Amino acid sequence: MSESGDVDGERDLPAGWVWAQLGEIADTSLGKMLDKKQSTGRNPLPYLRNVNVQWGQINTSDLLEMDIDPEDVDRFTVSKGDLLVCEGGEVGRCAVWGRDEPIAYQKALHRVRTSSALETRFLRYYLEFGAFSGRLKRFTTGSTIKHLPQQRLREVPVPVPPVAEQRRIVEALEEQLSRLDAAVANVQASSRRVRGLRAAALAAALESVGDSPVSRLADVLVEPLRNGHSAKATTDPGGIRTLNLTAVTQGDFSDENTKMTVADPHRVRDLWLTRGDILVQRSNTPDLVGTAAMYAGDYGWAIFPDLLIRVRVCEDVLPEYATLVLQSRDGRSYFKSRAKGLAGSMPKIDQSAIENFRIPVPPLDAQKRVVVEAQEQFDRISRLSAELDRARKRSDGLRRALLRTAFTGCLVPQDSEDEPAADAVARIAAERAAQPKAKRTRKTTAKPPAQRVADATAPEPTAAPALAVQQEFEL
Repeated sequence: MSESGDVDGERDLPAGWVWAQLGEIADTSLGKMLDKKQSTGRNPLPYLRNVNVQWGQINTSDLLEMDIDPEDVDRFTVSKGDLLVCEGGEVGRCAVWGRDEPIAYQKALHRVRTSSALETRFLRYYLEFGAFSGRLKRFTTGSTIKHLPQQRLREVPVPVPPVAEQRRIVEALEEQLSRLDAAVANVQASSRRVRGLRAAALAAALESVGDSPVSRLADVLVEPLRNGHSAKATTDPGGIRTLNLTAVTQGDFSDENTKMTVADPHRVRDLWLTRGDILVQRSNTPDLVGTAAMYAGDYGWAIFPDLLIRVRVCEDVLPEYATLVLQSRDGRSYFKSRAKGLAGSMPKIDQSAIENFRIPVPPLDAQKRVVVEAQEQFDRISRLSAELDRARKRSDGLRRALLRTAFTGCLVPQDSEDEPAADAVARIAAERAAQPKAKRTRKTTAKPPAQRVADATAPEPTAAPALAVQQEFEL
């Protein structure tokens, strides 16, 4: 430990604070490896996974069960007050288990039990601060999916104030964050209502054409439907620019929603996007399969991948109008009802589902009125959505500023009567040094009958080796 910031490359700490590695002031352990082959099914226990642990909260609505031997229950369960930290994914994501009943946890989670020198909630907020500030990043491994191995977690330096000051910091943080969280909840609720407004505005715009003749989409196509082509990504700037599904999901046809691929130019010569092309997702999550968007850019900018189907309508139907009908509530319900999939996680629709979609076809001037009316409403809703997005970003900035203030010693006043953190950390070190090292017992397994017979007839054991030989083996 150190009273300066040299350990973490940060500024000096306030008086009475010290740096300590997490492993010096807390015990960490990983959960049980999930091995269905060795499961007997005799000792099932509900367990937490990485996905159950979010920032500051634990979701227990979708628990699974694993088999844990009775002698291993204490080792692989968390108790009230334990901190759970995700080993992979979003670095440092953690929450405190607050229920009286213990629960098992799998190997994708660290269990952290703090000592008397460290408040668990103080550590939980510090790990959040370390995550957004980048302090935890250098303790991770992996290039694509980040991991925080147990040894590296133990090496994370933690600024340790006096315990009494830790409690004051946590109380002040939670008082301020509770207000901020309430404001964020209002913003999120407003965002959900805005999404509903868009659907309602579209439904209102389409009401005026409700009595129009209805046709199968197949009957108003100018050419057959066409699936795209997917190829491996490349870093070569001379590759073929290819859309991602996100471009259609968000209706954002920008470079950020594309990638370069090694597609054969000759093979994809008929897949270049043209203004007015409608793209429908033939596979995605249940809520997104069948999502449609229209491309309004220049010819030759990009091609579309295999998970998208291109729709080109005839001159009797405006592509903007057809896109709105596909995006309507009726359109979304239609495609969700016709999606097929084995597990349901990535259901698919085929071309026949799109061809059989029924679309009202009013005169072109009526279609234009629908498009103009819907777009005017969408523009108003987009401005409101942008304001809500700015409010969300401001709340994120306020939360980070509050945490930064807390962990630089500027959130609450200090008290000279508090026990210095160095004394508490030193006491923990002395207590650990005085404890005998725990010996881990190895499980015994039942031997087959043949082995038991062989053991019964085994020869007498030889005499113990000389002291010098024993010492050699011990070294």
